Amino acid sequence: MIELKNIHKTYQMGKIQVKALQGVSLTITLGEFVAIMGPSGSGKSTLMHIIGLLDKPNQGEYYLCGRKMHELNDEQKAALRNRIVGFIFQQFHLLARMNALENAGLPLIYSGNKQRSREKAKEKICEVGLEDRMTHRPNELSGGQQQRVAIARALVNDPLIILADEPTGNLDSKSKEEILTLLKQLNQRGKTIAVVTHENDVAAYAKRIIVMRDGQIISDKQNTIKPIAEDAQYTEEVCQIVSAHHKVGRAEFGDFTRQALFALISHKMRSFLSILGILIGVAAVIAMLALGQGAKESIEKQLASLGSNLLVIRPGSARLHGVSMGADSVTRFTFSDVAAISRLSDLLNSVSPSVRGRVQLVYGNNNWSTSVEGVGVEYEKMRNAAPEVGRFFNEEELKMREKVVLLGPTVARELFGEANPVGETIKINLINFKVVGVLRSKGANSFHDEDDTIIIPVTTAMFRLLGKEYVDTIYVEVKDLKLMPEAQDAISQLIINKHRIKKDKEENAFEIRNMADIKETIESTTKTMSMLLGAIAAISLLVGGIGIMNIMLVSVTERTREIGLRKAIGATNKDIMFQFLVEAILMAFIGGALGILIGSGIAVLITVFAGWSVKISSSSIVLATSFSAIVGVVFGLWPARQASYLDPIEALRYE
Repeated sequence: MIELKNIHKTYQMGKIQVKALQGVSLTITLGEFVAIMGPSGSGKSTLMHIIGLLDKPNQGEYYLCGRKMHELNDEQKAALRNRIVGFIFQQFHLLARMNALENAGLPLIYSGNKQRSREKAKEKICEVGLEDRMTHRPNELSGGQQQRVAIARALVNDPLIILADEPTGNLDSKSKEEILTLLKQLNQRGKTIAVVTHENDVAAYAKRIIVMRDGQIISDKQNTIKPIAEDAQYTEEVCQIVSAHHKVGRAEFGDFTRQALFALISHKMRSFLSILGILIGVAAVIAMLALGQGAKESIEKQLASLGSNLLVIRPGSARLHGVSMGADSVTRFTFSDVAAISRLSDLLNSVSPSVRGRVQLVYGNNNWSTSVEGVGVEYEKMRNAAPEVGRFFNEEELKMREKVVLLGPTVARELFGEANPVGETIKINLINFKVVGVLRSKGANSFHDEDDTIIIPVTTAMFRLLGKEYVDTIYVEVKDLKLMPEAQDAISQLIINKHRIKKDKEENAFEIRNMADIKETIESTTKTMSMLLGAIAAISLLVGGIGIMNIMLVSVTERTREIGLRKAIGATNKDIMFQFLVEAILMAFIGGALGILIGSGIAVLITVFAGWSVKISSSSIVLATSFSAIVGVVFGLWPARQASYLDPIEALRYE
């Protein structure tokens, strides 16, 4: 069944070469119970590791049922270790976070056959006499009981070969006797058993004793116990099983997830610190993007009050020796300018003059100082100034210089409280005005309250209230955004020609502000700020990802022997890589989910306590979640690859 031909194995220890095996040839038939003896360093463990496909020779050939084992790749060897070979280690190598039943069923994860897996593990636990201890963890079991769990794990996939490396080295005499009796019973049921030992009383149970020294077999003799006669038909059946079972099985995602949860729960503090980094990053992304989005919408709302496609024309001021001589000192606009500009109907929708001033308001016992703006009827549409309550004044009222007024929300609140002011009469600079409407709220900033104002007809403001002969500002609404440059040039030329402005004074004679440009600039600035806030938050995620990578690298180091065990019981390199990758992704996912909740909570708290406008968008949640998943994959991949490349023998020996 097992045939080794001229096997050599040399280890490189720094600059020194250690020849563990030197030309070993050996045949083990089906059903034998072989003891491999020799002093420390004789090569007996190396020989067993090569037989168990945990190690590979530098030279020589290894046949199992006539198949060349030395030509199989790592995944095929892992499949055979999982289903054909069962390992019993001196150190037990039980996972502390799992109970006896879960430890016994560990090889089933990698077998590719999940049917009745729990029942099968339970059956083997009962077979080794631990039915009353199957829910206990390793630290709750004696040494002999732990070794029984290891034997149950070795038997759970019903292997043909059982390899035991000093299986009684850490046991008391009673436990040793129980384990050896159990191995003897397994051999009597047809299992091929090879035991590495240096104790004669252990070797006495074997049917064949092989003695090694300095990497060579110096003695190979039958014990007084006669081996079971080999059945040719049974041997053929076994070899067919070997041929069929070198195909690779695959663990399922659910198994990886369960193992990952076990690992996270068993190292709570380490897992918490890893999750915390992602949590802070995602929460920062959600909160910062919500703050940026809220600021953007708040600014857009304020910009909407400016109107769309708007040009604002204002008179300039003369300068003497670099000192401004004051507004209107060069150009003064009148209604005739407004009418002339209105005639550019191919480019413009509407035009409205405007004058401004400060006034004192009185209603009953309440008085209030505020700004007044006299405007045209077109102002309502151009500046999105439709009243929330009441109406705007009409052309007839404008023409007749009627004393009608629209109040800003702040003014209405200060004069009337919660009462409806429409239809009431107030005094503006001791002149009676009828309230016809209340404007919509435009909000306030740290510099100016947009709602602390009133609006009256421009004719009334100029000739009845403020005593102005000239217009302060002319608002112009262009038909299309694309026509803005053309309209601006046409208006500039019209003003220059009408007022006969000389070329050397054109620059300071008047100014035309393009509200679309200002709007675009502010929106661009807001977008940049949002991106900046998002980038700062993304850095937090990056730092969290680096934290996950560091923790996972530490985890790989701490769990080196576990990795060796998993490979010994059939885990492939891909299985190990996916195991650690799923752990990293799971930590990132948990951190991301908690981060979304905390980030949303922070955004709400900002609104409640700071009064800032915030908006949590679905896109920010998707972005943060996606980024956290990417962080888990990217930063978990390197540690996962490092774990998958560990040599099983070196991993098992790791201290």
